[in-house]
Amino acid sequence: MTHTAAKPYTRRWAALAVLSASLLLVVMDMTILNVALPEMSAELKPGAVELLWMVDIYSLVVAGLLVTVSALGDRWGRKRMLVSGFAVFGLASVAVLWADRPAEVIAVRALLGIGGAMIMPSTLSMIRSLFTDGRERATALGIWAAMAAVGGALGPITGGLLLEAFSWHAAFLVNVPVMAVAIVAGLFLLPESRNPAPGRWDALGTVLSVVGMVAFVYAIKHLATEGPGVSTIGAAALAAITLVWFVRRCLRRQDPLLEVRLFRSGAFTSGTLAALTTSIAMAGMMLLMVQWMQLVQGYSPLQTGLAMLPMAAGSAVLSPLAPAMAARIGARTVLAGGLAIAALGFLVLWIAPTTYPWVAVSVLLIGAGMGSLAIASAVIMSGAPEEKAGSAAAIEETSYEVGGTLGVAVLGSLAAVLYRAGLPESATPAVRESLGGALAVARELGSSDLAVQATRAFTESLEVTSLYGGVLMLVAAAAVWWLTPARLDLASAHH
Repeated sequence: MTHTAAKPYTRRWAALAVLSASLLLVVMDMTILNVALPEMSAELKPGAVELLWMVDIYSLVVAGLLVTVSALGDRWGRKRMLVSGFAVFGLASVAVLWADRPAEVIAVRALLGIGGAMIMPSTLSMIRSLFTDGRERATALGIWAAMAAVGGALGPITGGLLLEAFSWHAAFLVNVPVMAVAIVAGLFLLPESRNPAPGRWDALGTVLSVVGMVAFVYAIKHLATEGPGVSTIGAAALAAITLVWFVRRCLRRQDPLLEVRLFRSGAFTSGTLAALTTSIAMAGMMLLMVQWMQLVQGYSPLQTGLAMLPMAAGSAVLSPLAPAMAARIGARTVLAGGLAIAALGFLVLWIAPTTYPWVAVSVLLIGAGMGSLAIASAVIMSGAPEEKAGSAAAIEETSYEVGGTLGVAVLGSLAAVLYRAGLPESATPAVRESLGGALAVARELGSSDLAVQATRAFTESLEVTSLYGGVLMLVAAAAVWWLTPARLDLASAHH
């Protein structure tokens, strides 16, 4: 530790405010894009592949860099890494003003990904070093997780408001003033912390982790859109080779780039699994939900954002309460129970008629289930000693990122297959490609039958995909219950 023992006690809650606000913004930014996409597509006219990259590049870059950036932050200083991340994020957001072609938007999103990768794990590992008391840390992580949930819900609303008043560029520019404030506040309020004995830098491990993660995420995404083609199988093989090599290398070294041995702790593994599955189910469903609201129900971006509010409400209420609930009924019950409640939310969409009141019930339950995952971070961090905080944070963030990618790829492509199956044989490629394409063709032809068929096919695909999402969450709940130690006490997790 490079700061004195007195420092965390004076400004730690103010520091938490800076960390939570920065996380809020990064998460908002990821969801604002979903709302802005239709307008961006209309103006920039990207091809199918370009559109995919506009969405994907952010998570590819974040997933690729998380491990390296966290290890660098542990050495270079987590505060430095965080404030630099704010600067990169802010500058990338300004650069969007000059982006008027799909390739330029992709470049801006890649830069935002670099900033995001610098910010996300740094906030988590700094909370670990700021809050030395286990109970306080569990509360701080609960607040941090609530911010992530609120950011996810505020993103579409903020995006909707901005898009009704300005062009899609505003969805990016909103970051700039907040990042400027975050840089100043961060410099004054955050103490510096780093790993006191970092050991030698592993250059080969760095290359393996970046190549492996990018290839892995790329393979998942392209398997979804193109099926098992040459490039997809090649990327999957490359990912398998490099990631296995990376893990073996980490296990052999005294001072690995990523502390893979943390998975020996059942608590650590269950927290990571909870983060991964929630993020798979959430990302896939958010993508489909937003399309259903805008294309089937005809909601504006702002109305879509407001319609998703019950999710934020459920999460914002339960996230800060989760640590206290865990102290009373046990972390295991809260973590597995949260996954089960979210599963119920998904199953509501499958069982009940797909009308907005039922959708609201569904997203409220999903949000409440996510809220109890506020302690997933505390469970993960309790399974890691302080000098390995960066590694633990990197693994947690990676599981969120990879989960989000898997969700969009697996549940998204499953929904696409189901959607196509619900269309007549004679449907043209544009109609089969997406619901947006089908509705555009229906307008050109003046065919209300086609529009009705396509929206029905899409709604049915949403319902069946929800069933799979619900089953996934139930399986995860059972696994988490089995893995988490029954007497895990987050308050006494000092290490």
